[in-house]
Amino acid sequence: MVFTNWAGNQTSVPAEVRTPASTKEVVRAVQDAAASGRRLRMIGTGHSFTGVALTDGILLRPGALTGVTSWHDDRVTVRAGTPLRALNELLDERGLALANMGDITEQTVAGAIQTGTHGTGRDTGGLADQVTELELVLADGSVVTAGPGEDLFDAARVGLGALGVLTSVTFRVEPAFLLRNQRRRMALSDILGSLDAMTSGNEHLDFFWLPHTDTCLVKTNNRHPGPASPPSAFKHWLDNVFLENTLFGAACATGARFPALIPRINAVSAAALGDSEAVDTSYKIFTARRDVRFLEMEYAVPRERLGQALRETRDLIDRMDWKITFPVEVRVTPPSDAWLSTAYGRPTAYLACHIYRPTPNSAYFEGVEEVMARMAGRPHWGKLHTRDAAYLGGVYPRFADFVALRDRLDPDRLFSNAYLDTVLG
Repeated sequence: MVFTNWAGNQTSVPAEVRTPASTKEVVRAVQDAAASGRRLRMIGTGHSFTGVALTDGILLRPGALTGVTSWHDDRVTVRAGTPLRALNELLDERGLALANMGDITEQTVAGAIQTGTHGTGRDTGGLADQVTELELVLADGSVVTAGPGEDLFDAARVGLGALGVLTSVTFRVEPAFLLRNQRRRMALSDILGSLDAMTSGNEHLDFFWLPHTDTCLVKTNNRHPGPASPPSAFKHWLDNVFLENTLFGAACATGARFPALIPRINAVSAAALGDSEAVDTSYKIFTARRDVRFLEMEYAVPRERLGQALRETRDLIDRMDWKITFPVEVRVTPPSDAWLSTAYGRPTAYLACHIYRPTPNSAYFEGVEEVMARMAGRPHWGKLHTRDAAYLGGVYPRFADFVALRDRLDPDRLFSNAYLDTVLG
């Protein structure tokens, strides 16, 4: 079997593939890997752009390790391979919800938290910050449960799969709620002058700047008492299927064939942006459909440096005359206490750069990465970057503690691969 990720830029050929259906079967796989001198990784659904999930040893597929194992009023325990899409639906059936999430629902719960999936939120952080307990299989085959107050808990929530194989996750949940989603067009120049007001005035802020223009699509999500007023089936199809996927995909394909047209294409796209509003179930507002394949790099910078990061990214694109079709996405989160969370210890802003998959532009990513690195930026673990352990050790205060814990739990590097060798040393 050849494993290929969603974007098609990462592949590996494992020596063996297994689909465990229980923690006991994961233990057996770990023991077999150790006995045979092979390495082992569990994949998610392949939505990482880096090689974080690759292995040439035993590859565990999560498709049978799914479902809810226990319900409580304020928490739910699910097996690690459960897709976020399925979790959202199961929670909704019981009148419950996660407080915050990212916009991709195809990820498994383990894959999402292990790579630091974060979404956007003023008061609530990413998925790892909503975890209350983890079950892992360690390199020696033992099964451990980690909770608040333990180093393993704070390290393993965003653990990159380097400390053990995650087999179940307990999330803090709350009564289901509605979100009011407002979409409007704003000038980047106006946003740069009102970032503090925008981030403090909205529970969830997400905006997209179209390169070669001064136009942004701003999305704000705030809790609403109801009643719900979801978009009509036609409006949902028009915005989420036709405009954001079908038509946008055609624009990307045209720009790939005729790069000189990209500024004009973006200008037309900017002019077509319109205001809209809807009130709907939280997970339906948080999530989005993504059909156009792309490559992505995302950096987390201190929140107070967001304006500088945006200005320098805009000026760099103009100066280098790169033709960029995809918008630059901006989100924010509060500080996290997970050791390798990109938001660890500081209010954080995220800048995500995307490139149409058939037309990679490494110079664009490298140039923006240099800007972010000057601001002590932390790369998203599941998105493209070139940082190594020497750099990362300088921007994560608990990095050395994480590495020391890994040395103790997995001294033979059973769970390692080339990507972890680079980022953890």
